Amino acid sequence: MAQEVVNSSEEIVLREEIDHVRLITLNQPRQLNVISRIVVSLLAENLEKWEKDDSAELILIKGAGRAFSAGGDLRMFYDGRNKREFLALTGARLNGKELVAAGLATHFVPSEKLPELEKRLISLNSGNENAVRSVIEEFSVEVQPDEDSVLKEVDFVNFHGENKVCKFICWVQELEASKEGNGWIGAVLKGLRRSSSTGLQITLRSIREGRKQSLAECLKKEFRLTINILRSTISGDVYEGIRALTIDKDNAPKWDPPSLDKVDDKLIDQVFQPFQTHLELQIPEKKNAGGMVNMRIQPMQL
Repeated sequence: MAQEVVNSSEEIVLREEIDHVRLITLNQPRQLNVISRIVVSLLAENLEKWEKDDSAELILIKGAGRAFSAGGDLRMFYDGRNKREFLALTGARLNGKELVAAGLATHFVPSEKLPELEKRLISLNSGNENAVRSVIEEFSVEVQPDEDSVLKEVDFVNFHGENKVCKFICWVQELEASKEGNGWIGAVLKGLRRSSSTGLQITLRSIREGRKQSLAECLKKEFRLTINILRSTISGDVYEGIRALTIDKDNAPKWDPPSLDKVDDKLIDQVFQPFQTHLELQIPEKKNAGGMVNMRIQPMQL
């Protein structure tokens, strides 16, 4: 077994090679293992190396401390917005039970069982899909969202109004007033009302379109959206939000435009328009020995 620090100066990413198993540890517990440009570079460097290593059959990635990762470094986004650096940001926070219920995770393993699961996967010393699944299922448990989870309060998929955020907010308001016991939705309304109108409209449209798109189509679309948003193609709200939340911390963003009724649908259309072919996200497909398709994303500068 060999262990090394990929970045010896900061030790922000640790790597272990255990026979046919490769283990990466995000090692910034005080910062909740935030994903910075350096972390992305180190992860890519090792994953690309192991992709070409026939002896590497199974890769595990974990976070040191109590969190796997807090996601993208928003301060870095703000400070580096003119440096043509690109990183993906994470979405809403869900706990493990909610991730399973929402279909974003396949198994739930209690935290206290994770160290033993890690040992078993390492001792497995194989990347065989069925063998890995069998071990995970041995440690996983059936779970349901907690009683106070928003996923149990209402089925948002039942909303089929126009592709407008204002329609969605009106629907939430009606739900709030419809019967007793819906007081929980006040926090949802508060969050919607203080969010970027442009961002809300883009998000809702993207979700609606994504229901009819393939994974590759969704990835390409999200790439266009991210590039256009970080370029401030129609609005600088992303940087204003980061300023208000993490830089000045005044929690008083000045959105442009300031309200939903001033959002121009024609401008929203612009961020969804395809790029020239050579600027689109390139997702070459390659089948590995097990018949699975690997997709590698080629980043584009802002």
